[in-house]
Amino acid sequence: MLVRELRPQPHSWSQYRANSTPISLPFRALEWTLQWSAYFLSRWALLEVLEYLSVLSVLFAVIFYFTESGDRQKQKHYQAWQVINTAQGKGGSGGRIEALQELNLDRVPLVGVNAAGAFLQGIQLRGANLFRADLEASDLRDSNLEAADLEYANLRSANFRQANLSRAKLEGADFTDADLVNADLHGADLRGTTLENADLRNVDLAGVQWANIKNIATANIHGIRNAPEGFAAWAIQHHAVSVAADE
Repeated sequence: MLVRELRPQPHSWSQYRANSTPISLPFRALEWTLQWSAYFLSRWALLEVLEYLSVLSVLFAVIFYFTESGDRQKQKHYQAWQVINTAQGKGGSGGRIEALQELNLDRVPLVGVNAAGAFLQGIQLRGANLFRADLEASDLRDSNLEAADLEYANLRSANFRQANLSRAKLEGADFTDADLVNADLHGADLRGTTLENADLRNVDLAGVQWANIKNIATANIHGIRNAPEGFAAWAIQHHAVSVAADE
């Protein structure tokens, strides 16, 4: 709310000059002129109208900002998808890390996204919906995919070293030839998962759901941690191996 204060009428020049010294006279004259200017302007209705208009312009700007927020968000999402789709089939990040993270933060489903062969090291996609995503041969080292939905995703030859896949939904996912060394899979759902020839060394398997794993042949389970009772024996029985070296 604007509050306008009417200024009192300044003294006449003769009264104002009476207390001035010769040295201060020019400065006193300037001060007296400014006082009279302020006095007249305080009574000018146009300035009051302009002040109200400035307040209204700010109000309208705020209203337009919020009414157009949905369109701005749609535009932001469109640009993010454009980055992801344009980079399909190319190596490197190509801006996909930021684009995928931004979409996930806005809770946009990433169902069926194609980021095969992408460099996504350290990406933060906690709780992301990556159902049937194609991440074949992508670099996801040190990534955070906690509680992500990767059901039926193509994860063949992907690098998940030291990745956080705890509580992830991995039912039906294909980890053939994937590198999961030192990954955290505690609480993950591995039902129907293909782990053929996957490197599972030092993986944390605490509390995983592992019934009906589809294929674990030639997977390296050396040093697995917190595995459920009977898992290691079952894996070896189904042609998994336990080898310390990379070979």
